[in-house]
Amino acid sequence: MTTVSRLTPGQLLSSVEELADLLADTVDGGASIGFLAPLDRTEAVAWWTERAAAMAGGLLAVWVARDAADRVTGTVALAFPDKPNSRHRAELVKLMVHRDGRGQGLGRTLLTTAEHAAAAAGVTLLHLDTETDSPAESLYRSAGWTPIGAIPDYAATPTGVLHPTTIFYKRVGPASSAGAFTAAARGG
Repeated sequence: MTTVSRLTPGQLLSSVEELADLLADTVDGGASIGFLAPLDRTEAVAWWTERAAAMAGGLLAVWVARDAADRVTGTVALAFPDKPNSRHRAELVKLMVHRDGRGQGLGRTLLTTAEHAAAAAGVTLLHLDTETDSPAESLYRSAGWTPIGAIPDYAATPTGVLHPTTIFYKRVGPASSAGAFTAAARGG
C-alpha cells in the first residue's frame, strides 16, 4: 500500500538521502527535471536540503509517496509566488516517480494530491512546464491540464540535448478573489 503525506521541513531533512535517490533515479531514467546525467549524489542531497528553507518560509509544499516498506517512491511539490498579486496561483514542480513504481497510477495520485491541496489552500490556478512529447505530458493532458504552447529548445534533457517544453495550466478549486489567499492557508 502506498501512502502520500505532506512533509514538514524537518521531515524533508530527515528524508533527504531517500529523496536524493529518487531524484537521481528520475534523472537517470531520462526525465527532464532540471538536471543533467549522471547526477552527482552530493548535488542531489544539496538540492533537496536547500528546499527546506523555502518550505519553512511557506514558498514550497512537498508531498512524498512511500510504499508498504516505507521507501520513498515519488514526490510532488507546489511552489508559491511571493508577490501579493499572484497568491492565487502556484506552480506544480518536481513530480517524480521512481522507475520501479511507474505505470501503477502513482503519478496521477501525486498530481491529484497536489491539485486538491492547492484548492484547499485557496489556490485557483496551477501552472507547470514539462518536456514536450514526454510521458509526463501525456499524464497532464489526461488529467485535464490545458496546454498553452511549446517553447522550442527550452531545456536540455538529462543527456544535454535541447528539447521543447510545453506549458500547461489548470484551474482548481472554487473561483475566489486573490485577496482571500493567505500564507497561513498554504502552511507558511
